[in-house]
Amino acid sequence: MINVTEQAKNRLSSIMEEEGHTIAESFVRVGVSSGGCSGLSYELKLDAQQQDDDKIFEDNGVKIVVNKKSFLYLIGTTLDYSGGLNGKGFTFTNPNATRTCGCGESFAV
Repeated sequence: MINVTEQAKNRLSSIMEEEGHTIAESFVRVGVSSGGCSGLSYELKLDAQQQDDDKIFEDNGVKIVVNKKSFLYLIGTTLDYSGGLNGKGFTFTNPNATRTCGCGESFAV
């Protein structure tokens, strides 16, 4: 399960509306890929096409889709959004990460 904060939900909803979609008809694809300064990088994109190996969750009114491989790294992760002066963007709080980089965009397990 991936948790979505209220701030992340609001920002995702705004982005979807800007692209002509609604939060009810689209979903957020969260994944992990090799790379980044800690070894693994987070991926986040809007999508409307489900794949055969996807797991689907819903939290706080947001549908989240994760492929099975990425899911193993993301169990219990919280997706948040910060619009502050010290950094604007989506952040991941991953209880499985043993090390993260300074920018928070990559991690190791």
